[in-house]
Amino acid sequence: MNERAILCVDDEAIILLALKQELKSHFRDRFLYETAVDAEEALVAIDELVAEGVEVILVISDWLMPGMKGDEFLLEVHRRHPGIGSIMVTGHADPESIARVRSALGACTIISKPWRREDLIGAVETCVDA
Repeated sequence: MNERAILCVDDEAIILLALKQELKSHFRDRFLYETAVDAEEALVAIDELVAEGVEVILVISDWLMPGMKGDEFLLEVHRRHPGIGSIMVTGHADPESIARVRSALGACTIISKPWRREDLIGAVETCVDA
């Protein structure tokens, strides 16, 4: 079993499938690939993975989701687990939210939807190799 995981969070199943396929096609079995449909489910997934001894190294999250928005979610992940990297993939984030998450997290990458494969893979490589 792989001991490092990447968690993708989006309320659209097709986006989660696409993210997971992009990551698996490039990184193959280097990581576990987990998904969640909202921030609440993602926080539970992170806690469960950590409890199982899996190192969650990266969260890739949408911004516009029901309940907690992506910027609030990534800030909460950072508060609970400061070592987890973050990427926000969005087509709708407002400039204030982007500025707030960048200010608080520093290294958070923002990628616009629809993303270019090179941008996504490059951002993930930067996070996982840091």
